[in-house]
Amino acid sequence: MTPRPTLTPSSVTSAIILPSSGTTGNVASACPIGVYTASVDFKQGASDQVSYVYKKLGGDILDIELTEGNIYAAYEEACLEYSYIVNVHQAKNVLSDVLGDSTGSFNSDGELKAVTLSSSLAGERVELKYPHFQFSYARKIGQAISNEVNIGGYDTVYSASFTATSSQQDYDLQAIIYSASIDAGSSSYPYYQKVGDNRILIKKVYFKTPASTWRFYGYYGGLNTVGNLQSYGQWADDSQFQIVPVWQNKQQAMMFEDAIYTRNSHYSYELRNNKLRIFPAPELTSPGKYWVEFTVPDAKDAWDQDFDRPTRTVGINNMNTVPFGNIPYDKVNSIGKQWIRRFALALSKEMLGHVRGKFATIPIPGESVTLNGAELISQSKEEQTALREELKTVLDEMTYDKLVEKDAAMVAAVGTVQEKMPMGIFTG
Repeated sequence: MTPRPTLTPSSVTSAIILPSSGTTGNVASACPIGVYTASVDFKQGASDQVSYVYKKLGGDILDIELTEGNIYAAYEEACLEYSYIVNVHQAKNVLSDVLGDSTGSFNSDGELKAVTLSSSLAGERVELKYPHFQFSYARKIGQAISNEVNIGGYDTVYSASFTATSSQQDYDLQAIIYSASIDAGSSSYPYYQKVGDNRILIKKVYFKTPASTWRFYGYYGGLNTVGNLQSYGQWADDSQFQIVPVWQNKQQAMMFEDAIYTRNSHYSYELRNNKLRIFPAPELTSPGKYWVEFTVPDAKDAWDQDFDRPTRTVGINNMNTVPFGNIPYDKVNSIGKQWIRRFALALSKEMLGHVRGKFATIPIPGESVTLNGAELISQSKEEQTALREELKTVLDEMTYDKLVEKDAAMVAAVGTVQEKMPMGIFTG
């Protein structure tokens, strides 16, 4: 019988076994993205994570088929995931106030690059700032509404005038203003060369008349004349007069002016397709000059800039253009770092599960060993989902609007308590 050969293996241990501690010098080369590898604190945290995973997965009892580089990669991914969730939360807080503000270009790591649009933001770490509220979205809507009702807005309102012709009722305002806009002698006009083929939008048509205050104070220019509209209306200086407060005269004068402006105008007009018809037809005694206020809407779409002013259409338009970079590792506090450790552990479990899943069973003399790859993957997925939901839930409870609601509830509760407190009687 041939004797069995004596085997002398070069190693009796697995080629891949997680060490009990990490080495900071090996961190940078093992991180696939390298966002945080310039941070000494990150390298130390990643190195410590090796010991954390080793103890949590029982490395001192059973071999863990991972390298320290796997742990460093998981730690980096956990930091990036934490930064992503927190930045999404902050975007919810500030988006309505920063719409239209400066954005920028981002490198492969998601960090802001110093280019034209973002030069003022370079190095500012916007994701760490608490912005002042400016209600950008609400203001934009308000400006559009104000624009339509002519009480503000962003359109420039121009003014022009024309002289009426006796007995002529109809005037083409589009043609009149267009002719003025191309007349070389009108180069000083604000709307010069700006009308073109655009249909102007008439905002107001009016004429000016002499001040009507003289009707209130009368022929005598106010000398010894006081208003008493409760009875006869007015006293002249050649009869008796009453002394009344000056403010009463001023109020009566303003009311008289307004009444004449509102009730006594003999003129009206209709406006159709920018063609004006005056009623009645102007005569020699009619107002000679009429005034028109108008805007020149562009034939552009909502994405284009106006020709004479910026409207900030180039800027932040949604969460994807908010200039948030990755949260610096040294700005993550103890709450965040513990979440990162736990998430990195779950990622490490997932990697270990995939490794062990390649060999469902390992034969040994007279028996076989079943590995727990599928179980590790399932556990890690559940843990990752739970950690994400935990962080999102906490952050959603701390949005700015939620904080205001809590403050309001607290103030109301304090007021209710104080209502029940007996008040002392003051004796002076």
